[in-house]
Amino acid sequence: MNKNIFDKINSKKGQIAILIDPENTNNKEVLLKLIKKAEFAKIDFFFIGGSTVTKKDFESTINFLSDNTKIPLVIFPGAHHQISDKADALLYLSLLSGRNPDYLIGHHVQSASELIKMNLEIIPTGYILIDGGNTSTVSHVSQTTPIPRDQTSIIKNTAIAGVLQGKKILYFDAGSGAKHSIPSEIIQELGFLNVPIIVGGGIRSINNIEKLKYNGANVIVIGNHVEENIEFLLELSEYIQKQTV
Repeated sequence: MNKNIFDKINSKKGQIAILIDPENTNNKEVLLKLIKKAEFAKIDFFFIGGSTVTKKDFESTINFLSDNTKIPLVIFPGAHHQISDKADALLYLSLLSGRNPDYLIGHHVQSASELIKMNLEIIPTGYILIDGGNTSTVSHVSQTTPIPRDQTSIIKNTAIAGVLQGKKILYFDAGSGAKHSIPSEIIQELGFLNVPIIVGGGIRSINNIEKLKYNGANVIVIGNHVEENIEFLLELSEYIQKQTV
């Protein structure tokens, strides 16, 4: 099991995570192919979770990943049942951009007694949804409205409030299948908070990744684009190799 996932996230900019939604990717043959390509590309993390994933699909996927890869496994939970000691860490998400108490604290209460017994690194994370140009599954399931992408003062103040509450990481998400990714300028303007920043949603190109890295994103999360085009991992491999030269 990998240790100190927070320290790894905090260690540098431009790391890559592949988001696996067990509802969409629970076939073992598909998962094994994804694992092999991700290991070849030397990605930094697998994030596992989804808004509508069943407990059965979640456990099956994370157990398979745990048995077949040494890439760090980080849970990106969409509900209280998405927990497992087969992972290395869990992003303890509070949906700060919405006002639905279930996603601010409700799901946390339901899983707390089980979670505290697990040998799992828990990372308090401020989760902020920003409008990506369509209605995301997260927005629909959580019954919350993302912050408009041009409302930079609201985005910044929400992020600051999260850090003042004690959140150790900020996660900005445009949602699955977003038309627009998070504006990289927002990430740059929040550098003064000195907390790691994760960005996901609508990221489909190396150029987009490079801009987010340059502006201070510690981890860039690729989800739908890899589901639709697994060969994008080859482009990621070339990009990652160039960063290590």
